[in-house]
Amino acid sequence: MKTMNDTLGILVMNNQLKKKFLAATIATVGVMPVLAYAQTHAGHAGHTAAPPATSSPATASGMNHGSMNMSDKDHGSTGMPSMDHGSMDMPGMDHGAGKAPAQDHDDMKMPMKQADPLKNTSAMPGMSHGQSDSNAPIPAHNMGAMDRGGGEMDHGDMQMQGGSPPPDARDPDAYSDGYVRNAGKYALPPSDALIMSDMHNFGSVNFDRLEYVRARGEEWAAYEGEAWYGSTYNRAVIKAEGEVASGKLQESETQLLWRHAVSTFWDTELGFRFDHGQGVPNREWLAFGFKGLAPYWFEVDATAYVGSSGRTALELKAEYDILLTQKLYLQPSVEVNFYGKDDERWGIGSGLTDGTAGLRLKYEVTRQFVPYVGVEWSSKFGKTADYARAAGDSKQETRFVAGLSFRF
Repeated sequence: MKTMNDTLGILVMNNQLKKKFLAATIATVGVMPVLAYAQTHAGHAGHTAAPPATSSPATASGMNHGSMNMSDKDHGSTGMPSMDHGSMDMPGMDHGAGKAPAQDHDDMKMPMKQADPLKNTSAMPGMSHGQSDSNAPIPAHNMGAMDRGGGEMDHGDMQMQGGSPPPDARDPDAYSDGYVRNAGKYALPPSDALIMSDMHNFGSVNFDRLEYVRARGEEWAAYEGEAWYGSTYNRAVIKAEGEVASGKLQESETQLLWRHAVSTFWDTELGFRFDHGQGVPNREWLAFGFKGLAPYWFEVDATAYVGSSGRTALELKAEYDILLTQKLYLQPSVEVNFYGKDDERWGIGSGLTDGTAGLRLKYEVTRQFVPYVGVEWSSKFGKTADYARAAGDSKQETRFVAGLSFRF
C-alpha cells in the first residue's frame, strides 16, 4: 500500500512539473519576437538616407558589398525579422562606403513628382523600413545642357532617303547579257509593240432578241441585234431589227452608225437608217442619238431621225435587269415611237404612234448564251390606230415570246 502511495505521489509531482515547464516555454516563445523587434527597431533609430555627395557616375563593375553593414535595416512585415546583412560578402562589387555619387540634373527641366508622404513608398505592399525618413526632400536633377526646348527634335543634320544609289548597288542590267528594253534583236517591231487596250480594235456581234412570237393565232419570228468593230472610243456599228413570217421578211429597220464614247457610260451615235417593208416604199433617214447606262442601271437608247419630205421621228427604248439569282433575272423593257408627219403608205400617223412593254425571264447559262421566255403588250395610238383598224388589224395585242440572246 505504501509503495502504491509513493508511486501516485511521484506521478502527481511529475504532472505539476510538466505544467510549469509548458507554461515557461509558451511565455519564452511569446516574448522572443518582441525582444527581437525592440533590438532591430533600436538599430534603425538613427538610420536616414544620405544624399549623394559626388557628381561622378557610379559603375556597376567592381562593386564590393563587403564593407556595407546592413544590419540596421528593418524589414518589418517582410516576415524576416532581425536580418543582419553586415556579414554578406559580394566580391567584385565595390560601392566604397555605400554612398551613391550625386548627379547634377538641374538643367534637364524634367518635372519630378513628389512622393506622397502619407503613402507607403515601397513597391511591395507589406514591407516596412522602420524609421527611414520617407519625407526627405528629393534633390533636384540637373543634366547639364540637355534642354529639349518643349520636346522638339532637330532633324537638320539627318540624311533622308533619296539621292544617288550607293556605289555597291546591284546593276539592274547585270543579268540581261547587254540587252535592253525596246532595242536589240529581241525587240518587237512597231506593229507588234504592246499598247494600251483602248488603242486596240475589237469586234463583237450581239443579238438581244432572236425569238419566236405568237399572237392572235398567228406565228412569226423577230430579231433585234447589233454588230460593231472598233476601239473603246470609236466604233462602226450596224443595228438591225425586223420580223419574218412565212419565210419572208415582212419589215425591217437597219442602221449604219458611228458610235463615239463621250463619257464613262454614254456614247453618241451618228449615221443612216434604212426601212424596208412588204408592199410599201422604202424610207431613208439621217440618225443621231445616244446610248448608255443611266443611274440605277437603266439601259437607255434614244435616237432622232430626219427623212425626206420633212419627215421626222423619235425612238425611245429602255430596259432594266432584276436579278433573282446570279443567273436568273427578269428584264422589263419599254419602247415608244413618235413621228412628225402622217405616212399613210406605212400606216403611221403623226404624234405618238405605238408603244410596246415587255417582260422576259432570262437564264444566263453563260454570258454568251441566254435563253428566255416572256410576254409583250403592244398598242397603237391616234391616227396610227385608225389606219390599223382600216386594214383589219387590232390596235392592241398580247404576244407570247420564247427566244435566245447570244453574243460572240
